[in-house]
Amino acid sequence: MGAQWKQAGREAAAHKKGQVVGKLVREIMIAAKLGGAEPDLNARLHVAVEKAKKASVTKDTIERAIKKGAGLLDEKIEYETVVYEGFGPHKVPVIVECLTDNRNRTAPDIRHLFSKGGQLGQPGSMGFFFDHLGVVEATHTDSKRDPEADGIEAGAENLEPLDPSEVPEGAQGTRFYTGLKELAHVSKWLKQAGWNIVASEMRYVAKNPVDLTGKDREHVVEFLHTLDDHDDVHQVFAGLK
Repeated sequence: MGAQWKQAGREAAAHKKGQVVGKLVREIMIAAKLGGAEPDLNARLHVAVEKAKKASVTKDTIERAIKKGAGLLDEKIEYETVVYEGFGPHKVPVIVECLTDNRNRTAPDIRHLFSKGGQLGQPGSMGFFFDHLGVVEATHTDSKRDPEADGIEAGAENLEPLDPSEVPEGAQGTRFYTGLKELAHVSKWLKQAGWNIVASEMRYVAKNPVDLTGKDREHVVEFLHTLDDHDDVHQVFAGLK
């Protein structure tokens, strides 16, 4: 769900443009602002730091982002989350989550991008098509571990297996769905139970994703990539299988 519409190779291309680094640094700051500066106690921050390390973000940059987000420096974090909703090509519902320090700059940019291939709607207009949930993606080295039992103990509302391509050989992977307020608790419980947390975040999960093929699907995916490539865009959620 969520941003799984992304094709292989796109992240590598974004690395070359330097966009991924900037987005990861912003995510670290927001995570530290919301949950504190200790990655071991802040699942969202832990995941953001690990992603930054894999993207070769320097240790000094990561540490500075954590301190800035947690308010440990004189600089104040000015980023805010702004959500835009609408339809992409072929009436695919889309929600765009931005982290921006200037919504007066971001808003016209997003409107312009939607005008190229979709239709921007009013705030809340896509609520019928998505559930706003906490999502924890995790792997466990014990392939016989019972994810359903762990999910119940952790307080998750639902779960599904991860795609085998996302799971290390010999391990198992599960996507746990939670209420927004329970996300931090579920992440912490699973981590203590030996699960490796790959993602811990709030997502808009499509209720009935559209199934498109061929040129129609390519058209939609290209539109989504155009949104995702904007510097202020943090995540793009689409009702697309």
